[in-house]
Amino acid sequence: MHRPARRHPEFDQASTYEYPTHLREAIADMPAAPGVYIFHGQEGDLPLYIGKSINLRSRLLSHLRTADEARMLRQTRRISHIRTAGEIGALLLEARLIKEMHPLFNQKLRSNRQLCALRTTGGQPEVVYAKDIHFATESGLYGLFSSQRAAQEGLRQLADQHRLCYGALGLEKLAPGKACFRAMLHQCAGVCRGDETPGEHRQRLFTALEDLQIATWPYPGAIGLVERFTPGRGDAASPPHPHDLQIHVVRHWCYLGSATDHQNAGALDSVAAGFDADGYKILCKPVLSGRAEVILLS
Repeated sequence: MHRPARRHPEFDQASTYEYPTHLREAIADMPAAPGVYIFHGQEGDLPLYIGKSINLRSRLLSHLRTADEARMLRQTRRISHIRTAGEIGALLLEARLIKEMHPLFNQKLRSNRQLCALRTTGGQPEVVYAKDIHFATESGLYGLFSSQRAAQEGLRQLADQHRLCYGALGLEKLAPGKACFRAMLHQCAGVCRGDETPGEHRQRLFTALEDLQIATWPYPGAIGLVERFTPGRGDAASPPHPHDLQIHVVRHWCYLGSATDHQNAGALDSVAAGFDADGYKILCKPVLSGRAEVILLS
């Protein structure tokens, strides 16, 4: 009978886990409020991990009890935090700090350097890049992809789901007068052999792309998204904090910073703003749904 190999103890995090008592003091005064937290290592106070939560104290306590994070906890020497008024501010600040500080244990967020999308020209999709066109103001763009390869793979998945033709989409070169191989397997609706017209195929492509459409920036300039901290039911009352109210300044789906009053928010409007994929994903729903409190800054 085959016996599973025993794991080496040095690689078994659960077996070597010890509660990090050296960090207990670091969270003693941690607020039960929204914000971003940073685990700092020893060498040069480098950031090991950056996270966010709507309840900093609860989230950090769960970190300290997680055996799978034993390696990070052993390397951590202190924990700092930055309060925010709510979840949106925490998400925006977390994304910014990860990109700026490159923590060891965080997955890297998207860089705009290779960010691309799909655009249709003459009924055929093509890959376009954020470095060449402004995604926030250009209409008719679909999907946010980290590379050309990812965009083409996304298009293939779309074709598979909707029985679109690889040949008509430019994903496969067809021999003159020959149908694609997927048509014989009934995985393509057959525009390549005349079973449907190019116009019908084009319409099905647009229908398939609808859910991936990138929303253009709906304002003439920058806005301030107002967020207020409201303690949860049963939470102990805490003294007022400067970040109990924040105005998150956004232009073209790009987060420019946060302020605690209208005047300082207006000053942030001068910061250069390019399209940011992570900011878009965080802000699109609250801004377009009308649920967020918004003030015009320019």
